[in-house]
Amino acid sequence: MPIAHISMREGKPAAYRLAILDGIYQAMCDALDVPEDDQFMTITEHNADNFRYGSAFGIERSDDLIYIGITLFDTRPIEHKRVLFRRIADILTESPGIRPEDIFINLYGTPKENWSVGHGDTQFGPGRASHG
Repeated sequence: MPIAHISMREGKPAAYRLAILDGIYQAMCDALDVPEDDQFMTITEHNADNFRYGSAFGIERSDDLIYIGITLFDTRPIEHKRVLFRRIADILTESPGIRPEDIFINLYGTPKENWSVGHGDTQFGPGRASHG
């Protein structure tokens, strides 16, 4: 049940943004076995005054940089994370054509008991409430 938040410069067409959402979802399915229709994702667009980046680690980024933050259960092994990073880069390089240098990914692992996905229930973790 990952939640993905994508930040990018404004101005790209809807098809470009849709390709990002579809690509990240496909990568999560491939690398993390995310179930069908488990799509919780947002894109936030920023004007040039509100979007900064640098060349940390010697990576020359461009105005096409996207930040991808994915919150997920903290139970994923490093191997799954490596596969996810690679799949996202491969898919988004192909469509919509983002350079690998412009794909910045950060994972936020949280305990399952910190999640409520509806009805005010704790669906995961010890002592969880069950809902229908």
